[in-house]
Amino acid sequence: MAGGYPRPRPLSFSERRGSIFNDELALNTQNGKLPQQRPRGPPTPSMSTPAEDFDQQVTGSPPPPPTPAASPGPSHTQPNWSNAEEQEERYLADLRQHFLNCGSPQRTRLLADLFNLCTSQQLSFVHQFVSPLLKKDPFTSLPDELCLRILSFIDDPKVLARASQVSQRWHDLLSDDMTWKNLCVKHDYQRRLSEAQQGPQPIRPDIFPLSGEAGSAASHSFPGALPPNGLPSMAEFVRFDGNTNQLANVRPRLKSYKSHFKQRYLVDAAWRTGGRNITRNITQDGGVVTSLHLTSKYIIVALDNARIHVFDTEGNALRTLQGHVMGVWAMVPWDDILVSGGCDRDVRVWDLTTGVCLHTLRGHTSTVRCLKMSDANTAISGSRDTTLRVWDIRTGLCRNVLVGHQASVRCLEIKDDIVVSGSYDTTAKVWSISEGRCLHTLQGHYSQIYAIAFDGVRVATGSLDTSVRIWNATTGECQAVLQGHTSLVGQLQMRGGTLVTGGSDGSVRVWSLERFCPIHRLAAHDNSVTSLQFDDTRVVSGGSDGRVKVWDLKTGHLVRELISQGEAVWRVAFEDEKCVAMALRNSRTVMEVWSFSPPEEVLYDRPVSLQQAQWASDAPVPERPISAISLDQGTSARVGEDVDMTDAGPSTAPLQQPHNLFSTY
Repeated sequence: MAGGYPRPRPLSFSERRGSIFNDELALNTQNGKLPQQRPRGPPTPSMSTPAEDFDQQVTGSPPPPPTPAASPGPSHTQPNWSNAEEQEERYLADLRQHFLNCGSPQRTRLLADLFNLCTSQQLSFVHQFVSPLLKKDPFTSLPDELCLRILSFIDDPKVLARASQVSQRWHDLLSDDMTWKNLCVKHDYQRRLSEAQQGPQPIRPDIFPLSGEAGSAASHSFPGALPPNGLPSMAEFVRFDGNTNQLANVRPRLKSYKSHFKQRYLVDAAWRTGGRNITRNITQDGGVVTSLHLTSKYIIVALDNARIHVFDTEGNALRTLQGHVMGVWAMVPWDDILVSGGCDRDVRVWDLTTGVCLHTLRGHTSTVRCLKMSDANTAISGSRDTTLRVWDIRTGLCRNVLVGHQASVRCLEIKDDIVVSGSYDTTAKVWSISEGRCLHTLQGHYSQIYAIAFDGVRVATGSLDTSVRIWNATTGECQAVLQGHTSLVGQLQMRGGTLVTGGSDGSVRVWSLERFCPIHRLAAHDNSVTSLQFDDTRVVSGGSDGRVKVWDLKTGHLVRELISQGEAVWRVAFEDEKCVAMALRNSRTVMEVWSFSPPEEVLYDRPVSLQQAQWASDAPVPERPISAISLDQGTSARVGEDVDMTDAGPSTAPLQQPHNLFSTY
C-alpha cells in the first residue's frame, strides 16, 4: 500500500500451529522442564484367544474363529456444562447456527482452523469423541442375502446367540430360519444316523409309529427308533420319542428350524451335564428285573416275583399286573396292550389302561423266554420247549407252531412276515410266519446263541463262543465273523449300518456293517454288560458293576456316568429326552428316571424371521418356515405345509460341507 507499511500476510494453518507449539516449548524450557511424553493408553484389544479347554472332541472340528473383542468405550469424561456461563451458552448457540448455515468447504476450513488451535489433550478428546461416530455396522447397509451368507460361515450357536443381542437388525437377521436350517445340517440335526445310511427298508409297524397315520410302517430293534426311509418332515420332528399324537397333547408343535435346533441342542446339553432324576423303590427285597420297556405313555417293569409294574413316564405308579404264578421273563407292549410270558408257561394279554388280563394263551410246555409282536394282533413267543408259537391276541388262539430247534429258544426278532430265532442248540433259524416253515438254518456258532438282531436283510447273532456273526437273511449265508469279545456276547443292537455289542467281559464294541470292522472298543464296565441301547448320537450301557454310562457314538468317548452307586444294574432303556434304569441298591430294587427335556419357558419362544416380521402385523404367520418355501425345487410350496428337511437346497447362504458337530450351550 502506497505511503504506508505493507499489510502483513495472514499466517497459514501450519505456521499458526507451529507458533503455538514453539510458544509452549519455550514456556516449558523457561521453567526448566522438558515436555513429558503423553502416556499411551492401553493397547487396542485384538482378536480374543480361543479357550484352552475348548473341547474339540465335542464339536468334531477346530474351534470357530474367535469373536472380536468389543470396542472399548471412551475413556474421557463428557464435557462438564455445570459451570458454563449464560454468555457461553448463547455464543455456542450462535456458533452452531453459523456452522449449520455454512457450506461444506466453509465447514472444513472452520474445523481445520479450530483443530490447529487445540492442544494434544484436546485433540485426543476429539479423536475419542469422533471415532465411535465413524464406525458403521455393515449389516445395516448390506442386503439381507449377503448378510445371511456371512452368517452361514458361523458354526457355533453360542456365537450366533450373542450376535443376536447386538442390535435389532442383527436379531432380525439371526431369526431368519435359513440360518438355523443350515446349522441343523452342520450339526447333523436334520436326520438320524441310521437314515443317512443306505440301510434296508423297514417292513412292519413298530410300537412307536413315527407319525399318527394308522398305516405307518416302521420296524426297529428297540423302542423309539426312527425309520430309514428318508428324512422326516418338520411335522415328524415334533416328536422325539416315537408318537406324535401323544406328544402333541403335551408339547406345542415346533414350526421352525430354529425351534428344532434349539430343542435338539438343549437336549444334547442336558445329556452331557444336566438332567433331572427321581428314584422309586420297586421292591423291599432284591428282586431281579427281567424286562424293561419305555414307551411314550408307560414305563413297564417285569420281575422274577411274577409281578409287572406299570408307571407313567414320570415314574408315578399306575398299577400292578398280577396273574402269573411264577417269574415273568418276557414281555412286549403295543400301544395300550401288553403281552407277557414267564416260568408258568402261560402267555398273557393285558389291557394297560385297566390292568385287566384279556387272554391267557396256553400251549407251551416250558418257560416262555422271549416275546415279540409283528403287528397289533399277532404275537410270537419262544420257549424252552424248543418251539415258537404264533398267537392271535384278539381271539386268544394259536395260529401256528414253529418246530425245528433242538434246544431252548433264547431270543427272536421280527420284520414283516419274517421271524428269526436264536437257540441254545447253537443255530439261528429264519422263518416265514404266514407259511409256518423254516426258510434257512444259520449254522456256524460253536456254542449257545444268546442275542439276535434283524433289520430285514441282515441277521446278527451273539454267542457264548465270544463271536458275533453277520448273516444274509435271504440266502442264509454267513457274511462276516466279528471277533474281539473275550466272553459271552449277550447284548446286540443293529441300527442302519452300525452294530453295537456288549459282552460279559465288560466291553462294548461298535462295528461297521459296511466294512465289517470295529469302529470303537469301549472298556465300559468292570463286569458283565447287562443292558445296552444306542441311537444316532449316544450309547447307553449298564453293567453288573452298578454303573450306567453314556458314550458318544461318533467319537467313542465317555460323555458321563449317569449312575455310579449301586450293586448292579438290571436294565436300561432310553429315548431322546428320557432314560430309565433299574438297579440293585442297598439290597433293594430301585428305578431311576432321568428327564432331559428343556424347560418349557426356554424352548418355546416365538420365532420371528425377516419375512415373518413383515407379516406379523396384518397376516397370519404360515406354519412352514419362510426360508424353506423358496428352496423346494420342482414342488409347489403352499403356505401351511410342513417343510421336508431332506435337503437344505440352494440359497443366498450356501451350505458348507456338513460337519459332525455336537456341542452344548
